[in-house]
Order: sequence, then C-alpha cells, then structure tokens
Amino acid sequence: MNETQQLVKAITDGIQEKKGKQIVIADLTNIDDTICQYFIICQGNSPSQVEAIADSVNETTRKRLHVKPITTDGLRNAEWVAMDYTDVIVHIFLPQAHDFYDLEHLWADAHLTQLPDMD
Repeated sequence: MNETQQLVKAITDGIQEKKGKQIVIADLTNIDDTICQYFIICQGNSPSQVEAIADSVNETTRKRLHVKPITTDGLRNAEWVAMDYTDVIVHIFLPQAHDFYDLEHLWADAHLTQLPDMD
C-alpha cells in the first residue's frame, strides 16, 4: 500500500469513526488534468456531525501518518467542509448540500467506490 492509499484508508477510517454516511472514494488517477488523485466524499446529518467527522479525519491522519491537511475550509457553517491533503481532497457534506453539488455525478468518469455505512 503506497502513501496515498494509506492516507485514503486513514481518512475513511476517520469518517467511519464518527458514523459518516454515503462514503464514496473517487479515483481520479486515470483522468488527465485533475487537481488531486482522489476525492473522498461523505455526509453527516448535522453541522455538528460534519464538524466531528472533519475533526476525526484530522486526528486519524495526524496520529497514523503524521500528516495534516494543507487547508480546511467550510467549518464556519459546516454545510460543506473541504480538507486538502494535496493528493486527496475530502468533502464532507450536509445531505442537502450533498444532493445539490452531486460531486459523484460530476466526476462520473472516475472509478467510484462506495463504502457501506457503519451503524
């Protein structure tokens, strides 16, 4: 498992730790001119859960891999939080923002992997 794959695993574990739903890993490695190698998309049911997921992802990547996001944006209203890890960008949505922006459809030419929801 390379460093980027380890990062993807740590991020998804951090999301699942806080019961993030509808986790999709969009593999962009075979698409030209993308800003990163992977998008990881998920949703939380409330602004506080979106914030908790972002905190969990940050903590999991820091503890396991000693990496932090370059930037995290959207925590103020926590409708859509984006965390930039250079090769991986994490998108954490509230349901209505997730439906509106529909990033999975936007990147439909990527290889999409849906992870089962943890209960």
